[in-house]
Amino acid sequence: MEHILLTLLLYLVLGAFAGVMAGLLGVGGGLIIVPALAWIFRGQGMNDAIIMHLAIGTSLATIVVTSISSVRAHHRRGAVLWPVFWQLTPGIVVGAWLGAAVADALSSFALQKVFALFVLAMSAQMGFGAKPASHRNLPGTSGMLAVGGVIGAVSAIVGIGGGSLTVPFLTWCNVSIRQAVATSAACGLPIALAGSIGFVVTGLNTANLPVWSLGYVYGPALAGIALVSMLSAPLGAKFAHTLPTEMLKRVFAGFLALVGIKMLLG
Repeated sequence: MEHILLTLLLYLVLGAFAGVMAGLLGVGGGLIIVPALAWIFRGQGMNDAIIMHLAIGTSLATIVVTSISSVRAHHRRGAVLWPVFWQLTPGIVVGAWLGAAVADALSSFALQKVFALFVLAMSAQMGFGAKPASHRNLPGTSGMLAVGGVIGAVSAIVGIGGGSLTVPFLTWCNVSIRQAVATSAACGLPIALAGSIGFVVTGLNTANLPVWSLGYVYGPALAGIALVSMLSAPLGAKFAHTLPTEMLKRVFAGFLALVGIKMLLG
């Protein structure tokens, strides 16, 4: 009983931390949730062969819940470019399904290495503040479908909402940063929804799933993280107006680098 309570407490703490960081630094929760869940699941004695699949699938499912409130907030401010959202969404959905299928075909060990490399890339981008220069307009329909497919596939494979990919693409295409962030938040919903459905379907017949799992989505972790992260994200947004976010972003980039190196080597 004590072990169960400790595990539930870890889920709640993880949800609080992910929510605050998302509100404070605009960092997608998946970069925090996936490695933390992998560590917690390993401590729970879950099967090593599916730990990363469970961590990524559960991360995507939490993003479904938390992105809804984020989209509503951005929509109220009129910042979401809905025509752009609808142009990207078909490719995102197909890409996320393909990403889930690719992840299912990879071993947990290989997924860990892929995630580690992605985290290291995001750490470098965040730490050095590299931003793409705006020098072109949005592509046509086929180009938007292709871009959506890439964003959806990569996001599903690593368990994120896609903001670290969508925002740079939109700003590169002369979309203002405010509208890029808002539209990216809206795109996070179909990414997470399609991706988590993909991880549910591909994991349904997998052996040695823990109790309370639906495919590669672990229910207790989903409930604890999603509930608390929704409540803590506004607190992070409030801190963003009073704390030195640029310095904190560099500190967090260093933290992500350590996480990426450990996962790459371990």
